[in-house]
Amino acid sequence: MDKTPRFGVIGGGSWATAIVKMLCENLDQVNWYMRSVYAIEHIKKQDHNPNYLSSVEFDVNQLNLSNDINETVAASDYIIFAIPSAFLKRELDALTTPLKDKIVFSAIKGIVPETSLIVGEHFNEYFEVPMENIGILTGPCHAEEVALERLSYLTVACQDEKKAEIVAGYLGSDYITCKISDDVIGTEYAAVLKNIYAIAAGIAHGLGYGDNFQSVLMSNAIREMKKFIKKVHKMKRNINDSAYLGDLLVTGYSIFSRNRMFGNMIGKGYTVKSAQMEMSMIAEGYYATESAYKINQNQKSKAKTPIINAVYAILYEGKNPKTVFNKLVDKLD
Repeated sequence: MDKTPRFGVIGGGSWATAIVKMLCENLDQVNWYMRSVYAIEHIKKQDHNPNYLSSVEFDVNQLNLSNDINETVAASDYIIFAIPSAFLKRELDALTTPLKDKIVFSAIKGIVPETSLIVGEHFNEYFEVPMENIGILTGPCHAEEVALERLSYLTVACQDEKKAEIVAGYLGSDYITCKISDDVIGTEYAAVLKNIYAIAAGIAHGLGYGDNFQSVLMSNAIREMKKFIKKVHKMKRNINDSAYLGDLLVTGYSIFSRNRMFGNMIGKGYTVKSAQMEMSMIAEGYYATESAYKINQNQKSKAKTPIINAVYAILYEGKNPKTVFNKLVDKLD
């Protein structure tokens, strides 16, 4: 019988907490790294994360908690990273344990700002992790609904199908359905882009646009996503699959979507800084907007991305949201 792989989760936020919950359904032991010593001690005493998904109760005997990233990485065969992309480099700067012999899965829905690479490519280029040992976890799946054990869906992408199946097997349960994909690059870019489109949906809502416009915005967003991904990684894919369209829809419409919430505040007149201060969680789409915009600008043949361009103009050029969306309306069909 094959040895049960050791899993480690890097991150202390809501998505990391949800992933640990999923793994605990199937494993006797899960290694879990988070920076906060306070959170670790709280979990040990109170059985739940004090800051995120506090309704989720853990059997602490299943958890090997540590605030030393090297300890968690060394103790794990499969490592799932679930921290905001803006903070990834800072966490990895403390890493001295090699990653190149590990199987690394990213649950991070963002681009590494310092390198302008999606996370999988960053691990491959800077940590020598072979592409066949890199995987991606995408939705449509909100951490809050995992906490409530509502039926949710995960896409597990990896070039090595067997590794994807192993990860899917340890994440799946009666309320988590997993689908396997070999589109590692495409699904990761989709996870990045959908956050930008969710910000756009939020801005539209904050400006007072109704459901009719939202539907047109989302239908244009999925076509724009298809064009963008095709430019950066051409392969056969069905953009209407759950990993692309499904994840876009749930992030664009859900009340749990922090990116939509962030956009809604911008549309209502908040400055970027004031909206960020008001939110207790990171809106990945803010950082993704700048990276995606620059990636597209650097392409020899640019994709037409009026929605990304509009969000960039509002967040990074200080343009008035109402003025920008008045112009965007004419570019949608």
